[in-house]
Amino acid sequence: MKRTASIVALLLLIMVTASATTAGTTTDPLITLSYLDGTFAASLKTEISNMLGGAADKSMNSLDSLYRDYLDYAFAPSFERISLSSGDSVVLTMGSSFILQSGSVTLTSVEGTVINIATGRTVSSGGRLNARQRYFCAENTSALITADSASAGSVDGYYFINTAVPNRTHPVFRDVRERDWYYNAVDFVYNNNLFGGTAPNTFSPDVPMTRGMFVTVLYRLESEPEAGTGGQFSDVKDSSLYYYDAVTWANANGIVLGHSDGTFGPNDPVTREQMAAIIHRYAQYKQRDMSSPGSTFDTFPDRGDVSGYAEPAMRWAVSQGIISGSDGRLLPRHTATRAQVAQIITNYAATIG
Repeated sequence: MKRTASIVALLLLIMVTASATTAGTTTDPLITLSYLDGTFAASLKTEISNMLGGAADKSMNSLDSLYRDYLDYAFAPSFERISLSSGDSVVLTMGSSFILQSGSVTLTSVEGTVINIATGRTVSSGGRLNARQRYFCAENTSALITADSASAGSVDGYYFINTAVPNRTHPVFRDVRERDWYYNAVDFVYNNNLFGGTAPNTFSPDVPMTRGMFVTVLYRLESEPEAGTGGQFSDVKDSSLYYYDAVTWANANGIVLGHSDGTFGPNDPVTREQMAAIIHRYAQYKQRDMSSPGSTFDTFPDRGDVSGYAEPAMRWAVSQGIISGSDGRLLPRHTATRAQVAQIITNYAATIG
């Protein structure tokens, strides 16, 4: 797998070769003329493709579909000029490059390795980029470059531009698009410091939420009050763990009860019915509206799959518009994803307060 990824990275580098007019002066000694004008690129790509029996072309096509169709990246087969206003950002990924033409930009976030081709050195987050030098994203890398002032640059490979919006702090999550059903929910939980990303520029909407993570979200929603004395659960003893205070507080206030064997299971994925039960107890703790008007719950074909302990909570959550189901089903025993939890927390804040 690593060998295949390395080959794909090499092919991307070949594919997005710079033109002689954008770089490769005597101040960039590591960029040779043969590299810049691409005299060897076509034959090398063909040779690699023949060696792999077409596997390289298939990998490139799959990668292209992923970035263009799923993640909404643009693709520059050779360097294209872009303009950035102050605060705008450009997101680059594996095999992509950036050259600053004018203005000032900072590498504000990086996952992986960004290489300054002119010097052969890696560049760390927080560093300003030099003009007319090529910055290349190596294998398994994503980078966020933000304009400190009105700037112009050139990009090749896969990229997209995030336009700054006044008073908006939503980061550039490359896996959260404006057309996604969870976009506004991610914006809400991020701006209210309830969730962070899983890596620079990544939210991971489909990753399962654990029980420890979910209780931590509620703890943050409560502005992280005094946790009290811990030790109730045999698997929540280490006070240095991120979820220790959250679980201790939640247990002390009857929001979480744990398992019958005396454990809490902080690293277990939280199911949708467990989530409903926990947020139901949280609403009781907050003395919110606990009524269950209407009969929407009874319209779900899998309502009988809800465990007895969780049925009142699930009925309440559905009637209050906190949980709306997935494809017409409650799926109570299914794991809740980060995107689903973000939406449910957003719904709770909007309807219950």
